[in-house]
Amino acid sequence: MCGIVGYVGHRDAVPVLLEGLHRLEYRGYDSAGVALVHRGRLKVHKAAVRVRELREQVGKAPGVVGIAHTRWATHGEVTDVNAHPHTDTSGRFAVVHNGIVENSDELRAKLQASGVTLVSETDTEALSHLIAAAAESHETLEEAVRAALRGVEGTYGLVVLDARRPTELVVARNGSPIVLGVGEGEMFIASDVAALVRHTQRVVYLEDGEIATVRAGDFQTTGREETVELADEDYQLGEFTDFMRKEMAEQPEAVRRALRGRLDSRFATAHLGGLRLDPRDLRDVRRVKFLGCGTAYYAGQIGANLVEELARIPADAEPASEFRYRNPVVDSDTLYVAISQSGETLDTLAAVQELKRKGGNVIGAVNVVGSAVARECGSGVFLHAGPEVSVASTKAFTNMTVSFAMLALLLGRVRDLSAAHGSRLVTALQALPDQIASILEADDEVAAIASKYAQAQHMFFIGRVRGWPVAREGAQKLKEISYVHAEAYQAAELKHGPLALIDAQMPSVVVVPQDELLAKNIGTIEQIKARGGPVIAVTNASLPEGLADAVIQVPRNEPELDPILLTIPLQMLAYHVAAALGRDIDKPRNLAKSVTVE
Repeated sequence: MCGIVGYVGHRDAVPVLLEGLHRLEYRGYDSAGVALVHRGRLKVHKAAVRVRELREQVGKAPGVVGIAHTRWATHGEVTDVNAHPHTDTSGRFAVVHNGIVENSDELRAKLQASGVTLVSETDTEALSHLIAAAAESHETLEEAVRAALRGVEGTYGLVVLDARRPTELVVARNGSPIVLGVGEGEMFIASDVAALVRHTQRVVYLEDGEIATVRAGDFQTTGREETVELADEDYQLGEFTDFMRKEMAEQPEAVRRALRGRLDSRFATAHLGGLRLDPRDLRDVRRVKFLGCGTAYYAGQIGANLVEELARIPADAEPASEFRYRNPVVDSDTLYVAISQSGETLDTLAAVQELKRKGGNVIGAVNVVGSAVARECGSGVFLHAGPEVSVASTKAFTNMTVSFAMLALLLGRVRDLSAAHGSRLVTALQALPDQIASILEADDEVAAIASKYAQAQHMFFIGRVRGWPVAREGAQKLKEISYVHAEAYQAAELKHGPLALIDAQMPSVVVVPQDELLAKNIGTIEQIKARGGPVIAVTNASLPEGLADAVIQVPRNEPELDPILLTIPLQMLAYHVAAALGRDIDKPRNLAKSVTVE
């Protein structure tokens, strides 16, 4: 993995391909390359460089058909040779590939035994040689690709270029996204719609198992053409220095979009039409389980707490990556919620497919229309966060939690949650956008605190009950963009081991809601302070003067919704620590935006 772009049409391919790769840089990568056909010959330019450096190497290479790729290493080190595209021995076929060929060792061994010399360490190179071999006995490139893939196990989003057929590209998908962009006398291919919207809003998403031939004037797939409601400016920085800061600033409007048309003040409930569940179906739900990975998993924990509090239904969250492997018991009266910003997270998609095989009732919570999880589930909640480019999720996380609050309200109101309590929560949800905006206005204050503690080698994030998933998400944000080691602990667990690590060099970020556990959380801070540990309190309560070394104050909402607001300052804190340390905030090392491999 990580980014694929293809073009066939009437204009020079290089600018289209490189601009597309630039739009996909946010997904994370370590090398880049392009392959073009000109005068019947294949030209490949690739190296372990950034896209801007590749642009200098390629120059104005001619060609009206080509493929391009940004690689995030899975098989083999980060080298020029391991970069994509990969070619066969004759230099006739070029392949770009996202995903993992699980039987690549077996395929490589067979190729070597047949006399093929492999030059890279990658699984993808095997595909180019298999396609070349299959082409000897098949008339079309699509037939050759289909034949080659019969022996391949694993996941792939694949684009193949044949120097002898310079008017077409062949694409294939199995578990890794491929989307076609439909232009006027030209076609675009990408792994993410972000690479296409500058040229067209007409797209077609390939289904798993589908193979298609794409030419400038025609294509044939089983999918239907759709119009995406995205524009080129959605992927522009504008006045901001990086996308994470831009996306944090967009959260008030993103939450307004998520709420729009979904709150019913008259009946004190929420409308989530995408669920396709009537009140009788909702009353039949006896348990709710949220499945996600990383930030989506922590959002699911907040969702589970909300469902239990408001609907009094047992609920929990589990990493989708674990769920898919542990032979889970799937109940017909459990509502499963699959969470993924991209809708392409492989572990989450595999969990959905396992649930569908076992007859589970699963809905999606995704931010990308037409994504694999959305299509597989067929129903769910669209997050309406807008495009999220930074690897570290902010506005999508916030919209996940807001969506789960509405789901919990809906489930509660078909049960025993009174109209009075429902009205209280509808009003509280409506207040969130302005409250988030007020938190963001304290940016300078949070930046000053971050500057003071940016040199710390380690940090604890502490929370209790409602504050526990908030602490986990805070630690996640700090780790992934600043590279500062951070661990989250439940407050009551400190005395069971972690307290031994507290000293003057170990700051603790303590999440302190104004709720029935306030006194216990103050006691936790006192324990940390008694051992010389610096404390940063994130709170909507009035804490005793001098209790914490630094306090980040947030406005109060209803107790059930406080976790949503308490998370915002932790995003800001992580951002400013990373900025103080000079990190590449939007593209943290070793990470990708959409994890489409195991």
